[in-house]
Amino acid sequence: ALQTYQTDPAMRKMLTQLYFYIMPVFNVDGYHFSWTNDRFWRKTRSKNTRLRCHGVDANRNWKVKWCDEGASFHPCDDTYCGPFPESEPEVKAVAHFLRKHRKQIKVYLSFHAYAQMLLYPYSYKYATIPNFSCVESAAYNAVNALQSAYGIRYRYGPASSTLYVSSGSSMDWAYKNGIPYAFAFELRDTGHFGFLLPETLIKPTCTETMLAVKNITLHLLKKCH
Repeated sequence: ALQTYQTDPAMRKMLTQLYFYIMPVFNVDGYHFSWTNDRFWRKTRSKNTRLRCHGVDANRNWKVKWCDEGASFHPCDDTYCGPFPESEPEVKAVAHFLRKHRKQIKVYLSFHAYAQMLLYPYSYKYATIPNFSCVESAAYNAVNALQSAYGIRYRYGPASSTLYVSSGSSMDWAYKNGIPYAFAFELRDTGHFGFLLPETLIKPTCTETMLAVKNITLHLLKKCH
C-alpha cells in the first residue's frame, strides 16, 4: 500500500481519506506455538487451572451468542469458548479498542488460515443481514479482484452457510456493535513447517489479498451502507 501511494490514484485516495488500524498478529502466543510445537494450533495459550489443556479459541470468545452452536464448553476442545466472554486478554484488548472507536470504524477485517473464502455475517445463525446487498456486492467484487492476480478463486458468502455455524466470533461481534462491513478472510495456506519460507511462496497470497482489501475499501468510499 505504501509503496504504490505515489503511483496509484486509488491507493492515494484510500490512504488520504481513511485511517487504517492494523494488528499484525492477534494471537501472538498461539501463533508462536504453531511454529514450535503444533502446526495446526488455533487457540490462545492461557492455562486452565482444573485441566492440563491450554488455551481458548479466540474466535469463540466474543460476547455474541457466546458458547452457542459451533463452540464447546470443554477446555480441551479446539473450539473451547472460554470460561466467560472476553476471558482472553487478546480478545478483551481488541474489543475495548473497537468499542472506543466503533463510531468511526466502518470496516472490520479479520484474517484466518486456511480455506480460500471471504465470509461475512452471520456466523451464529442462518439469516440475512439488513445491508446484505451492499456487503454481498463488496464481497463479489473483492473475490473477482483477488482472482485477477493469480487465478485463485475464493468462495464467498455468509459464514454460517458458506463454512459452518459458529458462535462468539469477532466478525459477528463487530457487525452487531455497529460496524456495517465485517469480513473474515480464510486465506489459502502457504504452510510453515518449522522453517522460514522464501518470499516467493508468501508474496502471492499477500498480493492477491491486498487487491481484495483495496476493492472492499473503495466500495466503502462509495457510501453504500
